Amino acid sequence: MWRSGDEPGNRQFAQVGDLALEAGVTGWGALLPDAVSCFETWGTLNSDASNAVMVLHGFTADSHAAGPADTGHPEAGWWDGVIGPRKWIDTDKWFVVCPNALGGCQGTTGPASLAPDGRPWGSRWPVTTIRDMATLENMLADHLGIARWHAVVGVSLGGMRALECAIGTPSRVRNAIIIGVGAQATAEQIAFQSIQMRSITEDPDWLLGDYYEVGDGRGPVRGMAQARRLGHVTYRSELELHQRFGNRPQGTEQTLGPTRSGRFGIESYLDYAAVRLERRFDPNTYLAINEAMNHHDVGRGRGGVHAAMQHITAELTIVGLEGDRLYPIRLQRELAFHSSKPLETVYSIVGHDAFLTEDSLTGELVKRALEEG
Repeated sequence: MWRSGDEPGNRQFAQVGDLALEAGVTGWGALLPDAVSCFETWGTLNSDASNAVMVLHGFTADSHAAGPADTGHPEAGWWDGVIGPRKWIDTDKWFVVCPNALGGCQGTTGPASLAPDGRPWGSRWPVTTIRDMATLENMLADHLGIARWHAVVGVSLGGMRALECAIGTPSRVRNAIIIGVGAQATAEQIAFQSIQMRSITEDPDWLLGDYYEVGDGRGPVRGMAQARRLGHVTYRSELELHQRFGNRPQGTEQTLGPTRSGRFGIESYLDYAAVRLERRFDPNTYLAINEAMNHHDVGRGRGGVHAAMQHITAELTIVGLEGDRLYPIRLQRELAFHSSKPLETVYSIVGHDAFLTEDSLTGELVKRALEEG
């Protein structure tokens, strides 16, 4: 029986070995050497490992899905309202694992990790894909002695990873719960993400990704702040932003006068989102994961989306987020069509971030899928 750490939310590390990447590794052969998966767990794995649930995080989140802010965690768990004793994902019943994605900056091997020569990967970090992330998560399951997940639950980026797990290794997934994502990246998603990437790579302090060893603390934080401002607009609906901020100034700040000295409320909100990210995220990770999302396509090399979806043997729950402009609900309808499954919908004016802000609505759908599957 495998048990979580003494305190909920403790980071744990699995050295899972060399990772074969879909696109290969320039300069280091075909393998990413000595890959490490950072993860957190809640609950207790039962004797036959049949109660294991893997929860996969969104873009800028990490393994800290539940628990308070503490050392190493500047913010509370991103799904703290969903995961825990007697919550929607009840850790008195389920053993929950949340791994940090490949390329991350919270313990899993990523651009800031040391390459075999003892220097950070930096500009040498290879192209990694969603499929590579799923491979690493399968290796973590082996490390934990979990042959088959009772469920894999993925939101946003995590939904892509969950789809890849269910398609690429169907025997390992009993239930797949896919929230707020599509089968492949769209032109508009690639456009938004590529503009964000340009904001970082055109920052003079990016230094082609090798800013770790400069020694003066420089890095492309201004570029990442701009990227986050644009990205955050896509996570919320036009209506929600209008109702919250309209065209009103921030507090008593002045936006109209001989010289502009203040901000609109929406500008202040986006500034706040940018500052929050600076405290806990690496710009190279921002680039690496955006690149992986740009290449998201479950049909690549599998005869197209429809053929790929036929590989899934898991009970499939597809959840769309009403008003989501980044992953519009037509994309979840496409998943439902190709899998002949019904579409569940979370109704909210928030948009893509509804899986966070409406956690009781999302949590109810997840709980039902876990209990019925």
